[in-house]
Amino acid sequence: MRSVEPTRIATPGAPARPFAGYLFDLDGTIYLGDQLLPGAREVIDAIRVAGRKLLFLSNNPTRDAEQYVSKLGAMGIAVEAREILNTVTTMTDWLRRFHPGATVFPIGEEPLKRALVNGGIRISEKPAEIDIVIASYDRGFDYRKLQIAFDAIHVHKQARLVTTNPDRFCPFPGGRGEPDAAAIVGAIEGCTGIRCEQNVGKPDPFMIEAALARLDLHVTECLLVGDRLATDIRMANAAGMPSALVLTGETTMEMLSDHPEADYPTWILHRIDELLPSLQRDRPDVREADHRGGKETDAGTIR
Repeated sequence: MRSVEPTRIATPGAPARPFAGYLFDLDGTIYLGDQLLPGAREVIDAIRVAGRKLLFLSNNPTRDAEQYVSKLGAMGIAVEAREILNTVTTMTDWLRRFHPGATVFPIGEEPLKRALVNGGIRISEKPAEIDIVIASYDRGFDYRKLQIAFDAIHVHKQARLVTTNPDRFCPFPGGRGEPDAAAIVGAIEGCTGIRCEQNVGKPDPFMIEAALARLDLHVTECLLVGDRLATDIRMANAAGMPSALVLTGETTMEMLSDHPEADYPTWILHRIDELLPSLQRDRPDVREADHRGGKETDAGTIR
């Protein structure tokens, strides 16, 4: 993948044409907390009717794919497990690809631990055995876990530190939030003096490479839609993928001026259903009507 010069000013409004594939962030883009955001269901339905591919991306390692399938299904959005890619999956894939045979100590919740075990990765709480400490979103984080990480890294001088995601906090409705994986990383870095070596969530290239491999599409054939500049949009820009920022989650228009140009999206949407006009143009009945009416359309063209 290549880096691209980001556009200086994002374009208000939505793309005029559909894409072959759509990558959607979840919290803040499709739903907020437990509330489905307006227009999300209609957009997903339109993508399926148009025959386009889609994938949902999340930095949240506290759920596995099946749990996301259940959550979205309860909101009226039917998805398959293969359409979910989150940091539970990418961490397991990264370890198996780059550190086969490593023994890990995951500071995280059950979905991450379960995925590691199912992936054949050995877990240990004995500092002398640990090769990699995984710092993740862990609402059960305590001093005991910090001590194990400290001993594995600082005392035995063997373990490396990696993380599932770089998020400082997880946003909740009403402006509330909860400390995320970056808080665990900070605690371990603070006592050991080392730096975290790898992130497998947004904006790291590993996640977008995994997404493109699953969709079997080129980076320019896809649109990434998300609500966070420093994760969703930065990842898309670094990969050369068009992006759309939705203002239904973390980011406001005022926040754009506080971010570097590397975080500027291609388009800005007030709501996700601003994507609908381009998708509806791609419906078979609309294309046929345009053809009968003698109109030319590029709605099916993927540039």
